[in-house]
Amino acid sequence: MDIADQRVRDIMIPRSQMITLKRNQTLDECLDVIIESAHSRFPVISEDKDHIEGILMAKDLLPFMRSDAEAFSMDKVLRQAVVVPESKRVDRMLKEFRSQRYHMAIVIDEFGGVSGLVTIEDILELIVGEIEDEYDEEDDIDFRQLSRHTWTVRALASIEDFNEAFGTHFSDEEVDTIGGLVMQAFGHLPARGETIDIDGYQFKVAMADSRRIIQVHVKIPDDSPQPKLDE
Repeated sequence: MDIADQRVRDIMIPRSQMITLKRNQTLDECLDVIIESAHSRFPVISEDKDHIEGILMAKDLLPFMRSDAEAFSMDKVLRQAVVVPESKRVDRMLKEFRSQRYHMAIVIDEFGGVSGLVTIEDILELIVGEIEDEYDEEDDIDFRQLSRHTWTVRALASIEDFNEAFGTHFSDEEVDTIGGLVMQAFGHLPARGETIDIDGYQFKVAMADSRRIIQVHVKIPDDSPQPKLDE
């Protein structure tokens, strides 16, 4: 893929999926968001997502975590946010990331409103494919039990295999995978944490990026039999 033909708008994380912190949040509140999201950089907002105050790097909170929590103030750790237009070419964005040594930029539309954010990882994934590290939870196992009634399911698992294992009858006429089924039910690309019921089964998005669902948690009805899986 020629990244010179791509614009930042094509690869950005959309505004609706941006995980942000608020300028008035406490240290504990910030840590809760950081732990839940497992991200390392966060836009910090005041009133709403159109009012970006700066960028917080999770590592900047470390000095306050040992014994100086009461001294924490967002102003002490806030870094200046880089702002780029949606129309910026991806190849130029990558050069800017590398030459100026930053990893996240806020993307704005022609009217100055925030439309999303872009990271250097988004560009590298465009070039070399999905980047995973040792902490990524995704694996090649389609179905993994979390509790008696809750299962982790890979979004790429086929609907046919799911139906066979769980005794369901979801249609695969229009979509082939569980990720496609969930996205079809939502009518949009859902963000992590969004939940929807499909024929009595609760699907919660456990992992997703700006382009696809990666993993879901499925809660089966209490009266359903346990799935039949090949050993």
